[in-house]
Amino acid sequence: MAFDFRPDRAFPALGADFADPVDPADFPHIQERFWNRRWAREIGLDGLGRDEKIENFARFAPLPGWTDRPLAMRYHGHQFRQYNPQIGDGRGFLYAQMRDPAGRLLDFGTKGAGQTPWSRSGDGRLTLKGAVREILAAQMLEALGVYTSKAFAVFETGEKLHRHDEPSPARGAVLTRLQHSHVRFGTFQRQAYEQKPENLTALVDHCIAAYYPALDDREGEERPLALLNEILAQSARLAGEWMAAGFVHGVLNTDNLNVTGESFDYGPWRFLPWFEPGFTAAYFDEHGLYAFARQPEAVFWALQQLGAALSLIVPGERLVEVLNTFPERYRASVGTAFTRRLGIRHTEGSSQDDLIRAALTFLKESRAPWEAFFFDHFAKRDMEAPDDRRALYAGEPYDAFHTAFDAFEAERPERLNHLYFRRSDPVHMTIEQMEASFAPIHEHDDWSAFHTLLGDIAEARAGYDLGAGRVGFLPEETK
Repeated sequence: MAFDFRPDRAFPALGADFADPVDPADFPHIQERFWNRRWAREIGLDGLGRDEKIENFARFAPLPGWTDRPLAMRYHGHQFRQYNPQIGDGRGFLYAQMRDPAGRLLDFGTKGAGQTPWSRSGDGRLTLKGAVREILAAQMLEALGVYTSKAFAVFETGEKLHRHDEPSPARGAVLTRLQHSHVRFGTFQRQAYEQKPENLTALVDHCIAAYYPALDDREGEERPLALLNEILAQSARLAGEWMAAGFVHGVLNTDNLNVTGESFDYGPWRFLPWFEPGFTAAYFDEHGLYAFARQPEAVFWALQQLGAALSLIVPGERLVEVLNTFPERYRASVGTAFTRRLGIRHTEGSSQDDLIRAALTFLKESRAPWEAFFFDHFAKRDMEAPDDRRALYAGEPYDAFHTAFDAFEAERPERLNHLYFRRSDPVHMTIEQMEASFAPIHEHDDWSAFHTLLGDIAEARAGYDLGAGRVGFLPEETK
């Protein structure tokens, strides 16, 4: 093996109540379609050759020092607020956990890797289009300063799949994600539902040791309370980042939120073309439960369900005290996220609340393109927007925004020297853009538009420079 794999067996040590050993699917014809070179270098896996990539990230051969078989994780979840005790990893598994050269715990989780005891009637597979969608979402979120899982590797499998929401037969693929944790809110819910307080306590101890070691000196009831407090803080931060990015996750069920506050398991995601509070990503979200403007509410509700699970081992009134801090923490987080996205910082007399209120009022009334608005105003740049866009930046709502905006100062204005800001239009990721990048793949197996788009996103990430040291790993204050 050409890399220094440093296994960590902490999650398997939790025992059989938390996961089931499974076997990967045997795919007929494997082709590499995506390899995240940047993150492979970051974590010390850049030495893998073609055959090793296939063996480890398409056939999922056992890695030395970890388990002999991958683990399909067990959890429950509220799905559109209806409790479902019949779920778990249904088309993927935890392939391995490792420590990177800096000692950080990382998970390799899969999607489309085969059936598990939790597949129900599903085939355990992923379409190639689904894999491409996840690559693009993860790359764009990272560029916009959102803490997210990474699409690490994608291989086409040679299988033909039948789906009701895609032209069939669709090409099959298997995806490997890189993230810190696959422990979901629903992981706690399962143990509470099964009335296993000892397992809940063990899970709390695992999360503290693995992700929040600064809490290790807490004792008794203080441990789950402190853990909930950290999870709440990270979830509030994440919700704020989604809102500033104009991102609509789509399916904010309690099994799609994790303990480290990373975006993952986004299904039919969307980025806003313009500000529309009721914008939904999922066609089956008929009542707009997970609409753009309701995402903070959805995260708060999910945290309350996590608190309810922990009430098996902690008095409920103490958990409520922690949960009641969410609104103010979210308010602070969304303010920070908006100012980061606009490339500005506080001065005496500036108000994040006034800024956000005025910006959203303007964006709603003008229907200015969401991403272009942040691009045009980033770090107080001299605006060089095309005439049709510049014409939108007028009138009383815009004047009110600019009054609030003027109270701030540019944060690291030297970023404007990057070639990204020589463009007239920003990189964006509307559904039309995503479809345009996949159409040549579907029709002619032509990947050039996809790779061009990835290059554009990388340029945006470098230009905005929204925190390479923070985005992608736990924020510094929680290490």
